[in-house]
Amino acid sequence: MESRAGEGPLERPAGVSKQDIREQIWDYMESENLADFPRPVHHRIPNFKGASHAAEHFPRLQAFKMARTIKVNPDAPQKNARFFVLDSKKTLLVPTPRLRTGLFNRITPPPGATKDMLRKCATSQGVRDYSTPVGLDSRALVDLVVVGSVAVSEKGWRIGKGEGYADLEYAMMVSMGAVSQGTPVVTIVHDCQVVDIPEALLEDHDLTVDYILTPTRVITTQCERPKPTGIRWSKISCEMMGKIPILRSLRYREKQAGKDVTLQDEHRHLLETRSQQTAPLSTVRRPWDPPQLELGAVRGEDVPSNTVYVGNLPWDTRVSELKRALRELGAAPLRLTWQGPRHRAFLHYQDPAAAQQAISCLQGLCLGTNTLKVALARQQRASDLVGGRAGEPHPDHYRPSDL
Repeated sequence: MESRAGEGPLERPAGVSKQDIREQIWDYMESENLADFPRPVHHRIPNFKGASHAAEHFPRLQAFKMARTIKVNPDAPQKNARFFVLDSKKTLLVPTPRLRTGLFNRITPPPGATKDMLRKCATSQGVRDYSTPVGLDSRALVDLVVVGSVAVSEKGWRIGKGEGYADLEYAMMVSMGAVSQGTPVVTIVHDCQVVDIPEALLEDHDLTVDYILTPTRVITTQCERPKPTGIRWSKISCEMMGKIPILRSLRYREKQAGKDVTLQDEHRHLLETRSQQTAPLSTVRRPWDPPQLELGAVRGEDVPSNTVYVGNLPWDTRVSELKRALRELGAAPLRLTWQGPRHRAFLHYQDPAAAQQAISCLQGLCLGTNTLKVALARQQRASDLVGGRAGEPHPDHYRPSDL
């Protein structure tokens, strides 16, 4: 990696990885005392001395002047950028930490806020105190995006801290229709973070930048590499789905639109299943196969069911977590029978049509690292139920393979 602005050489060995570049940047900023609080900067978007000065270029950009709504990441180096957005009376959107409670929040300063108050609103504490969640149906349009970086090249190629949140945030905004290929992306970094990045390290989901602001320069990258065109579900794990509820809602919407929403774990599982098949699916039943429960399919004694079986619940799942996921997917039942110790629950709906609709909504739902099993519950006639009420599913009528 080449040196910048007299900050000393950062040599790049052959076969370098993204993590190699991250480690060299973090080590160099610490060893040269270029880093600022919070320290050490390892595994962070690094704050640096001169970050406020670098951000002073931001309001001078034509893209800033034309923008009405600007999304700025919540990291420390971008604090002054957030202040400039508020001070210019533009709408400031900030991603929620690790996307745990949604995609982003709108920062709303109190009426008549002074510059000192606006600076407070731009801090991490201010973001928490003066934010309002922005829902999926808000129709938000983002005119300008600011992201943090660990390393960036003059060509506009970017490396983050390795968790993929900035790339995912952008992909989610594309999915929502909030940004397009023409939406400018800005990053604010120290001069030493501007390095050569081998193109071979870039992947389709990596976000590129159009402007790089440093304490000494404004770099217009004229990057021609396309930005992400949406969420690549094959890169999303069940674990990530469990941690980021809004992903479940977006996945449901895209599935309804006919898009391929196969998750990373499911894609791998499908490949394994295909490679292990030795007989037609109709004659082979594997422990991991979803239960094939259909309306009125057994011995002519079943009656239409308005109850949905949900299985493979993680051992530590709380009923409140399942209820929240059901609400987010528009599949809240009239009543829920919780059998957590048996890793399952039953969802009771108004009629069989509503139950079938819920099954469609819940396919592929993950809690924690588990993909839940969802199927129409078998419902026996009242005369068949022992110790149960007419119209209730009886647990004893479930085959072991269904559980």
